[in-house]
Amino acid sequence: MIHSMQAAVITGPGQAGLTEIPIPDPGSGDLLIRVEGCGVCPSNLPLWQGRPWFTYPAPPGNPGHEGWGTVEATGHGVKGFAEGDRVTFLSSQAYAEYDLVPAEAAVKLPSSLDGKAFPGEPVGCAFNVFRRSQIRTGQTVAVIGAGFLGIIFTALAAALGANVVAITRRRTSLDLAKKYGAAETVELDDHQRIIDRLNKITGGKGCDRVIEATGYQWPLDLAGELVSERGTLVIAGYHQDGPRQVNLQQWNWKGIDVVNAHERDRKVYLEGIREGIRAAESGLFRLDDLVTHDFRLMELGKAYSALTERPEGFIKGIIRM
Repeated sequence: MIHSMQAAVITGPGQAGLTEIPIPDPGSGDLLIRVEGCGVCPSNLPLWQGRPWFTYPAPPGNPGHEGWGTVEATGHGVKGFAEGDRVTFLSSQAYAEYDLVPAEAAVKLPSSLDGKAFPGEPVGCAFNVFRRSQIRTGQTVAVIGAGFLGIIFTALAAALGANVVAITRRRTSLDLAKKYGAAETVELDDHQRIIDRLNKITGGKGCDRVIEATGYQWPLDLAGELVSERGTLVIAGYHQDGPRQVNLQQWNWKGIDVVNAHERDRKVYLEGIREGIRAAESGLFRLDDLVTHDFRLMELGKAYSALTERPEGFIKGIIRM
């Protein structure tokens, strides 16, 4: 019987290795999951790049939080899950061969998704952001940043009958946004040129909804320019590299609503994941289109390099065990 597993460890800024640790035993209410894979998220980058407030080495498996896999064992009192069930789950240490999570932090995956990568956490995030955005049929919606989240936003808004304008810097991402229903695509290059283009598209009225999905200052500035009077600016990007400045005079004048669409309630997160599973089953989006780069557990540094550099064609990188 195997008693130990490998886990990735960030040993310092820009440095990662592997360590061997005991496989934990599931306690009451727990699931022991044999991890198939875990997505690599931009929110991981500060720990990878280094900030004064981090200490190293990071805990084994951390900060992997986009995991999926198969139930290996169940703890006492667990109901609704059995050995062999395929699940996606909420955790923070899924860069490892096994993970231990409370049963209430996992969602079963249907057989229709067998063999497919399913990083449920970012899928759930996308659906919860979309719910908070309150997009309606006929609205003009600008999505700034056509990465993993932005493409799902585009698919959801287009399916609802909104007029979606996808704004991003890479051609392959613009093409993918078009595939998923964007009525217009605009390269994220020149500030004034983008404003002029959107004014032309909207007849000078601006966009009813602007979803900022990058986490950077300039796109946030651009979002304030593009949103209409009495419109809604939705902050979906994860801003974590220092304070932000906003043009509050402009925001006041326009009378806009600002939605900080991040979620911390586990139940709400899990509901977003369930919605995402149903949408993937229906064909609203295909994770085969969105998961573009695969890495092994010992290649965590390489995965973070790809996430930082965003080569042409990159949407989502995953670590496969």
